[in-house]
Amino acid sequence: MRVSSKEIDETGDGLVERAKADRSKRSWFGRIVLFIQQVFSELKKVVTPTRKELINYTLVVLGFVVVMMALVWVLDQAFGWVTVFIFGTPG
Repeated sequence: MRVSSKEIDETGDGLVERAKADRSKRSWFGRIVLFIQQVFSELKKVVTPTRKELINYTLVVLGFVVVMMALVWVLDQAFGWVTVFIFGTPG
């Protein structure tokens, strides 16, 4: 099922369209207030993960960091070996 942008505009709260229309009419203070309203509107859409999801996400991030650290270490060792092979030992 495809939804057109017109249908989204009609069913949504239309903050983006109102912001564009009001941008030329509002003062700088009015634009700040509108921005804060939009921030609160977006924050209401945030879903807090469950404890199980949070632990899972944390383990995935830590695993990724460990893999990237290992990759950087291997590359560092390889480049160090190549440098010593090409230029010899310092001293």
